[in-house]
Amino acid sequence: MQQVEWISQNEEETVRFAQELAQKLSSGDVLALEGDLGAGKTAFTKGLAQGLGVTRMVNSPTFTIIKEYMGRLPLYHMDVYRVSESEEDLGFEEYFDGDGVTVVEWAHLIKDHLPEEILTIYIYRLSDSSRRFVLEAKGERYVKLCKEII
Repeated sequence: MQQVEWISQNEEETVRFAQELAQKLSSGDVLALEGDLGAGKTAFTKGLAQGLGVTRMVNSPTFTIIKEYMGRLPLYHMDVYRVSESEEDLGFEEYFDGDGVTVVEWAHLIKDHLPEEILTIYIYRLSDSSRRFVLEAKGERYVKLCKEII
């Protein structure tokens, strides 16, 4: 496991960072996003979607749990805030093993369903506009990815 940090001074920098990351993503990549309400998880995902060539409006799938977007690669955007570990299997593995990129907000809530190799991105609010990103790479693929983007 490896950790790297990055500071964003504003939402535009966050979006640019996510767009650059998206350029390096491949089918089957899974990103877990962690952060308080308003930390910027959905803003980051919007940038990721733009980097993947998604043209549709991206918003939080809080009440639908999973939204799918088409781009260079499919983007599967999950918000599992309202899902409990005790609920029946919702088919997460099909997305994780699928042909797209999966982004999971509040991923710790379904930790037993997550793949062993994953890139977890913790977003901390420093001020109204700045954020600290801590990227935790588990698996050789994600360690290499972190070295490329930071």
